[in-house]
Amino acid sequence: MSDLVKIFVPLESTALSLGADELVLALLEEAAKRGQDVEIIRNGSWGMSWLEPLVEVVAPQGRIAYGNVTVDDVPGLFDAEFLTGGDHDLCQGPTAEISYLKTQDRLTFARCGLIDALSLDDYQANGGFQGLEKALELTSQQIVDQVTDSGLRGRGGAAFPTGIKWNTVLGADAEQKYICCNADEGDSGTFADRILMEGDPYCLIEGMIIAGLGVGATEGFIYLRSEYPLCKEILSEALINARSQGWLGSDIRGSGKAFDIAVRMGAGSYVCGEETAMLDSLEGKRGMVRPKPPLPALEGLFGQPTVVNNVLSLASVPIIMAKGAEFYQDYGDRRSRGTIAFQLAGNIARGGLVEKAFGISLRQLIEDFGGGTMTKTAIKAVQVGGPLGAYLDDLDLAMDYETFAEAGAVLGHGGIVIFDGSVDMAEQAKFAFDFCAVESCGKCTPCRIGSVRGSELMAKIQAGENAQDNLNLVKDLCDVMDAGSLCAMGGMTPIPVLSALKHWPQDFKKEDFKVKS
Repeated sequence: MSDLVKIFVPLESTALSLGADELVLALLEEAAKRGQDVEIIRNGSWGMSWLEPLVEVVAPQGRIAYGNVTVDDVPGLFDAEFLTGGDHDLCQGPTAEISYLKTQDRLTFARCGLIDALSLDDYQANGGFQGLEKALELTSQQIVDQVTDSGLRGRGGAAFPTGIKWNTVLGADAEQKYICCNADEGDSGTFADRILMEGDPYCLIEGMIIAGLGVGATEGFIYLRSEYPLCKEILSEALINARSQGWLGSDIRGSGKAFDIAVRMGAGSYVCGEETAMLDSLEGKRGMVRPKPPLPALEGLFGQPTVVNNVLSLASVPIIMAKGAEFYQDYGDRRSRGTIAFQLAGNIARGGLVEKAFGISLRQLIEDFGGGTMTKTAIKAVQVGGPLGAYLDDLDLAMDYETFAEAGAVLGHGGIVIFDGSVDMAEQAKFAFDFCAVESCGKCTPCRIGSVRGSELMAKIQAGENAQDNLNLVKDLCDVMDAGSLCAMGGMTPIPVLSALKHWPQDFKKEDFKVKS
């Protein structure tokens, strides 16, 4: 019997959709035929989606990666002695040396792809729970101060300073407080939350526990997107494991402090990504936006003070506690501190996740990491920040909150969708209205009715019907939606519409025109 060889094959949605489970069976069968003793470890994804399924072998020279492996490739890999890192057309070399990974700033995603996602031993061996152990020695105010000093801002969209939100909940007088994780990742071209929950669930759990210790909450909920069934399985098992080892429950590691977490599934509503609609859904109601004030930090879940953060905000907390606020502040630019997970999608040669400090340019992400368009043609437009984000034509914008605000755009959750010259920007503008019409909760008139009227106007413009007059009506309608909508669903719908009108007027009618200012 040969020495045991460890092989990593991702247990992650992208890899599974491309045959990772079937690949595992093929590897085991081929190894058995050849008398090779192998152990298959199901890790998360490194975020190199274009290389999935990515198979890694622990060879004498380290972990060697083989990309886009299929069942049909397995015999050839064994013939090439891939169990000892042998050369093959699919070989990418040492995983850590792949340029896409090597130049990233992997803080929040440091363990994704590296470890068995459900192994507590792996998690702790790679820095897991160090932040929580430090937090258990601090007062609640000291924990909140550390997060405040780090400059961490919400990674969901509004970019509100996390420390200010936590401090508000800490100062609220209530017998019960809650930590709610918004894992309803619904923006087009976004998958960072999913990759983290599938590849490093304990990081999110640790962040939520620290948040609970910081504000005095004893209960947490993960509001999970219904389209993420694998996340539910992994998180549910991770919570059982964490409880069994004393990291969750009524007496965390003998500290006398309590905190526990439950997973609740969403109902397929995009608007439930808005914090108050999410809280209504958690309470068993139809997910509809609440007026503010009162703020959720004072009257949130079941009327109690509640921290609402998204997955990446909470998952950034463990490294802040473990390494210190100054360490985290050293990454980033201006008031955009730390790192953010950019997600490359659409017409892109190398789609995937890139964690970098704020300040990198859009061009660097698309060209250096993404390799340009898959069609090898010029880029026409880039949408950043989900379906309500602006369409951009300036690839040299710095990726930080301040620069994007100055450009009338939003960074949002870091989703980047690339379009080449074949895209019709008038159709994209109409899609923004159509999307809002379908996903609106219906509570406020500007969003509910304005989106439908906007779609009708765009259809007339595309048909050449009174194009100039209807374009001016679109501008007026966008003013109403921006100023009068109850939440960002209707308030941000004008952003993609107006950016498309501004940068690509030729797509709206053939002759020159000028939209009324």
